[in-house]
Amino acid sequence: MPDGNKIAVLISGGGTTLKNLIQWRTEQKLNAQIELVISNNPNAAGLEYAAESDIPHLVISHKEFETISAFSNAIFSAIQSANIDLVVMGGFLRRLAIPSAYENRVINIHPSLIPAFCGKGFYGQKVHQAVIDYGCKLSGCSVHYVDDQYDHGPIIAQETVPVKTTDTAETLAKRVFEKECEVYPAVINAIVKGNVVIKDRCVQISTP
Repeated sequence: MPDGNKIAVLISGGGTTLKNLIQWRTEQKLNAQIELVISNNPNAAGLEYAAESDIPHLVISHKEFETISAFSNAIFSAIQSANIDLVVMGGFLRRLAIPSAYENRVINIHPSLIPAFCGKGFYGQKVHQAVIDYGCKLSGCSVHYVDDQYDHGPIIAQETVPVKTTDTAETLAKRVFEKECEVYPAVINAIVKGNVVIKDRCVQISTP
């Protein structure tokens, strides 16, 4: 990734991940500037967080495009115009075609331990219910680079949480999200500082 700390956050809904990143930035714990927020959903509640924090934001609806390629081009055209260094997906529920110029410059967080319970159709509460139904003893979250497939790019970091016998999808989701709120901004900081090295599918985070 080129030197710089300008990030764009892509959202589709409530914007809880965006809210957390804004809070980290407010507390001066995030070593990146949130320069742009893009939503594919005009009714995404997360747009309000961007507006309240005076972060430039816009809507690029996937419904206005006939192909993934055309939709992706519109997204990355806006990103390029804003001179963004790193693209951060925060509950963005549409697949994108990643341009070569942004290879290993787009990251996502998924609420399971990839490669388990991931891919098309696995999002939100569906993930946590599937984990419970399978009888897993551990779950967690995964931060990964984004490629042209759902939840497929190289894994950067993972955190685990126990799955309790009394868990519902809601209680497990809450526990996983608490981990997300720590690991995602920490990974962003590591990338911005140049402490993340990737070779093929092997990703290492060096200690400063």
